[in-house]
Amino acid sequence: MVAIVVVNWNGKKVTLECLASLQQLTTPDVRIVLVDNGSSDGSAEAIRETFPGVDVLALASNRRFAGGNNAGIAHALAMGADHVMLLNNDTVVAPDVVARLLDRFTQDPRCGMAAPKIFYADPPDRLWFAGGEISFWTGTMRHTGIREADHGQYDTPREIGYATGCCILTSREVIQRAGVLDESFFMYTEDADWSMRVRAAGYRILYEPRARVWHKLSVSAGGHLSLFKLRNKALSNLRFFARYARWYHWLTFPWLNVLVNGWAGIRYLLKKNEC
Repeated sequence: MVAIVVVNWNGKKVTLECLASLQQLTTPDVRIVLVDNGSSDGSAEAIRETFPGVDVLALASNRRFAGGNNAGIAHALAMGADHVMLLNNDTVVAPDVVARLLDRFTQDPRCGMAAPKIFYADPPDRLWFAGGEISFWTGTMRHTGIREADHGQYDTPREIGYATGCCILTSREVIQRAGVLDESFFMYTEDADWSMRVRAAGYRILYEPRARVWHKLSVSAGGHLSLFKLRNKALSNLRFFARYARWYHWLTFPWLNVLVNGWAGIRYLLKKNEC
């Protein structure tokens, strides 16, 4: 059985749209676990009413991305799930997305995580994620293909640096060996940290381009270029690289990380002033 964990915090509209797309999945024996992070917009009640087959786990407070997903993972394993898929609530999925990701586990016994090709919701042919790469020299992470039009240039399955938390399929075995998300990260980079631990446990992180997801981008964080997102992402990135960088990476990554994130902040302010 595959359990899909979706975390919601005051995102009733996009979450209902996400759950509607999950009703079209072609894979049998799928259970959906909706973790509500203490929403005040009536999300949990609306979801129970609209989708009675969804398991709603209503938390008393906002445990953020890692805590909410960890609660969902624990619930999924207790239900007997063999595989767990984390999925952002601001997404819609192709009907065969689970089947395609499961293929990675069937074809490669060392697969620890499988990640799909992810598009922007608007325009829907614009890539957001075709693999994740980490540079310990610059202290940065990047999505392969981001903002490129999809012409099939990333249609080959391959091993990648990390899987994005927007959509990850993993297994019970991997979770038991590598653990769950690190809740000490306030926001962002939990997925890269988890990927590093999965790889350290002897597994591979694989990209499956036939699996497709469309992402509406950081709705709960105030938009794709919000100052809230940039600040928390920069802090989490520094913490991640401080944890995993080797001594020689320290010669470059702290300074280049500050430059890269500082430039991102300047671009945000310039864009904001144009509006």
